[in-house]
Amino acid sequence: MVRHDAGELAHRLGRNAEAVCRRYLDAGRKQGNYWLVGNAYNTPGRSLFIRLSDSPKGPAGKWQDAATGEHGDLLDIIQLALGLVDFADVAAEARAFLSLPHPEPVRLKETLPRVASGSVEAARRLFAMSQPLGGSLADTYLRHRGIASPPGPASLRFHPRCYYRSDGDEVTQTWPAIIAAVTDLDGQITGVHRTWLAPGGKDKAPVDTPRKAMGDLLGHAVRFGVPGEIMAAGEGIESVLSVREVSPGMPVAAALSAGHLAATAFPDTLRRLYIIRDNDPAGDWALASLVERANAAGIEAIVLSPTLGDFNEDLCEYGINALRAGVRGQLAPQDVARFLDFPA
Repeated sequence: MVRHDAGELAHRLGRNAEAVCRRYLDAGRKQGNYWLVGNAYNTPGRSLFIRLSDSPKGPAGKWQDAATGEHGDLLDIIQLALGLVDFADVAAEARAFLSLPHPEPVRLKETLPRVASGSVEAARRLFAMSQPLGGSLADTYLRHRGIASPPGPASLRFHPRCYYRSDGDEVTQTWPAIIAAVTDLDGQITGVHRTWLAPGGKDKAPVDTPRKAMGDLLGHAVRFGVPGEIMAAGEGIESVLSVREVSPGMPVAAALSAGHLAATAFPDTLRRLYIIRDNDPAGDWALASLVERANAAGIEAIVLSPTLGDFNEDLCEYGINALRAGVRGQLAPQDVARFLDFPA
């Protein structure tokens, strides 16, 4: 069987650069010897330009994003536009486009080792391949949930075509998704959490389980801000971000489940822990367990309780002013002026 390495595939794609662009970046348009588009995720715009034929400036198929400085070849475009993680899948897509035969499996293994699905490395690759929230469906979703100040790309990103498969189902779908980095206390990514979104961005995708995490999760969390002597921890991303809306200076962490909240790791510097409670039996169990662990470690534990099921429900139902007042009444007096976004 004929073998084609990455360089050969990229060269062949370059000879068909305009066809590749029309297939994978159809939100763009041709202008002279270039294809112009917003970015490698097929967003409308003119920041990214791809050379369509060889010229003194370089070979066909090479691209650069003027906004970010990123550059690459058409294999990168296929990977980013389709949201593929493994190079084997990128190569297979490129060969299908070019109608080339499949290589021997050993060649793919030599080119880029595959990683286990759901592993820490797979989580890191997915987060690295995702894009900033600004202007994306993820931004739309969070704002629809009352979260007007989304965090930066170190914590949350957006993937336009993230793989989804129901438990026990062999069919793989793709949906837009919020990709959240799960990190340890040193800021190292140990996993990711995915929230799949409906096409309009105002609700979660109509799938059986629209939220899933992968990687090493126990003791780790999705973190917003660097904890010092004080931090807050809760279960859901939207719930802790709702508390962050009214106390933007307070570091908060989403443990993603009651069990993982109970196992939250404490920074050595921590002296006071706010526990962002969920109003359900699992939340009550996590609360009791975490309070016990905090007290044993000499850490003051203060409970923040929502009126409804969680703080995002409160934000959506009652508005930010009511949420601000509710949180203010539960903070230690010395923390009100320090963390709330209005004078005490």
